[in-house]
Amino acid sequence: MAFRLPLFLSLALAGLIPWAPRPGAVRSDPPECRVGAVADGDTFSCRDGRKVRLTGIDAPELGQGRPGGRAREALRRMLPPGEVVRLERDVTPTDRYGRILAYVWARGTLVNEAMIRQGWAVLYTVPPNVKYAERFRQAQNEARTGGAGLWSEGGFECLPRAYRRRECLTRS
Repeated sequence: MAFRLPLFLSLALAGLIPWAPRPGAVRSDPPECRVGAVADGDTFSCRDGRKVRLTGIDAPELGQGRPGGRAREALRRMLPPGEVVRLERDVTPTDRYGRILAYVWARGTLVNEAMIRQGWAVLYTVPPNVKYAERFRQAQNEARTGGAGLWSEGGFECLPRAYRRRECLTRS
């Protein structure tokens, strides 16, 4: 019996027992998530408690009145509760609040891009997470030119970044 423990440990350390942790292995979150609740136009939670911030976009804050509420509703339509989505990471895995930074795929659609293209969010690039930056820039140009979503009603007169820095007043 005593000879089995060293054999087990040797196999586990060599990575030959699939459920045993490998030396130096870093725990990574599952690449899928079952949507729990949408917090605002660029943040939602998974049913397992993980919080996800959509990389590369910025949506109006709820405190900005109608634009914030409309952006959140748009994301709720794209990510209904119970929907299983795929989370794609870029270079930086989390933000300073511990939220997972991800490109979110639902039914073959890149949700981050769809939020911009439909006019509910703007491009917000934070290097080194720039994988889809050019694609998002093109979507924003099309949304703005076409008057999509909040572009048609002045919802981006105060960009979310400026609002958070208290550089403009709340619109309702």
